[in-house]
Amino acid sequence: MIPAKQDLMRNAERDQLRCMRLVSLLEGTTLIALIFVAVPLKRLAGYSLATSIMGPIHGFAFVLYVWMLIQTVAGGHWPRREVIRLLVVAFIPFGAFWNERDLRRKQAALALPA
Repeated sequence: MIPAKQDLMRNAERDQLRCMRLVSLLEGTTLIALIFVAVPLKRLAGYSLATSIMGPIHGFAFVLYVWMLIQTVAGGHWPRREVIRLLVVAFIPFGAFWNERDLRRKQAALALPA
């Protein structure tokens, strides 16, 4: 492959990982807000509006995360095990921060000269 084309592909993959990291953090933050703020407000204080607001926000963030995951893995050679891990960890509170750290490492590796 032509070196200039390789650089363009690496830059595109690095940019995709950066977007994936941001969406992972968004999804994880909304999950934490839903589970540790909105649900207790609904159950303990009877404030059901909290889940009515936070639920759809998290739902949108989760769908965005899954869409970004599909976009990210479609562009590269990702092992099936890692794709499943990225999806499963999205259901675990604070898992997004683990994902973000791993994605940051992959992004940094792409920044190194080939």
